[in-house]
Amino acid sequence: MNAKEGPPQTIVDPSIADLAKKACPDCLPPAEIARKAEVVGVNKANLNPLNSVLLGILAGAFIGLGAMLCTLVTTQSGLEFGLNRLVGGIVFCLGLILVVVAGAELFTGNTLLVMGWFSGQISVGRVFKNWVIVYFANLVGALGLVAIVYVSQQWSLNSSLVGANAVAIANAKVNIAFWPALARGILCNALVCLAIWMCFSGKTVIDKILAIIFPITAFVAAGFEHSIANMYFIPIGILLAQEPSVLQAANLTASGVANLNLTGFITNLVPVTIGNIIGGSIMVGAIYWVTYLRQDNASFSLALQHWLMTLTPWRRPTRPATSPPSSAPALQPIPAPTPITAAAGPVSTSTRKALPELLATAVLARTVGDKSFFEKLAKSPETILKDYNLAEEEKAALSSGDITWLEKSIASLSNPMTTYAVLKKYSSGIPAKN
Repeated sequence: MNAKEGPPQTIVDPSIADLAKKACPDCLPPAEIARKAEVVGVNKANLNPLNSVLLGILAGAFIGLGAMLCTLVTTQSGLEFGLNRLVGGIVFCLGLILVVVAGAELFTGNTLLVMGWFSGQISVGRVFKNWVIVYFANLVGALGLVAIVYVSQQWSLNSSLVGANAVAIANAKVNIAFWPALARGILCNALVCLAIWMCFSGKTVIDKILAIIFPITAFVAAGFEHSIANMYFIPIGILLAQEPSVLQAANLTASGVANLNLTGFITNLVPVTIGNIIGGSIMVGAIYWVTYLRQDNASFSLALQHWLMTLTPWRRPTRPATSPPSSAPALQPIPAPTPITAAAGPVSTSTRKALPELLATAVLARTVGDKSFFEKLAKSPETILKDYNLAEEEKAALSSGDITWLEKSIASLSNPMTTYAVLKKYSSGIPAKN
């Protein structure tokens, strides 16, 4: 080789480079969407309650705006049945576009929080707390918009025919039987959560809007039921049913809207809400979690065990009677020079008082990034935990996967690696993790 010549250069075939670009599209692949959905869900569950309320009120108003526009556009459009509903579905997309792009907390979309629960990153208590806060915040936002639209008399447009259409839509909803409403709620939120799922894939505003349009248009055109949208549709119908000009324009009498009242509103919301939870959390969240985030049989078994223990608390193993755990204090430096060891052996009373529950937290911390240890703990907790000097109640909680007890009793469960680092400082018995 000539001394002046440099090292041989690799020549890349242009066709191979083009193929690589096509294999790595701008949008996220499904497996990455699942990871992003999980992270977003955990962040939502840990959102400040006040922020959840404010963003929930916005979402209720945003969805209400989509419902208001849908009512207006489908009033005497002159289109055939299918096309009229298609147009209504397209304009209704305004609501979810505002939620996703402008930013808001929507109950039906937050049913995807179960993915973080299945992974053990958030407790079932936090999931339900988020759902309750956001659901009623959405209700406040929707009812606020109802009040403003009613006072504005926007419904009187076109000789009150807009109001007549609103009454007809609401009256049809309150007369749906329980099981059809439940089924329509399931199908609706499966489509809504798929729209949000695809939004996670997009990287631009246009990507997100296009991801929203078809699934949302489909659920509206098909007549499926969305609990938050109904928080606008039905109350505005209840108010307008009291207007003689609206009833006259709708060719209805008071007896024809007998179910259009608060009872009818609640009777619709109950099955539709249950259906929305099933459609979003099971048909989308659970299925995609099992497909893309179930790392191995051990982690899946442990997550399933957590879920079953939460739903069937009477099946939890009986623990020895102990005094109720006190609230965990802030971590303090250890005054005694005696180190804490993770191996079996006596631990002084003063040491355990100084670092309450930290050995149990260390076990949890070790599962983060140690797949082998995690699998062994899930399959044979008794064998693994015998090497740790744990109280019987701690062993029972770790063996049963009792997330509720662990989170209540261990201060740093939400951030186990922080506690693990502190424990490692005083212990040579637990190996460091990179």
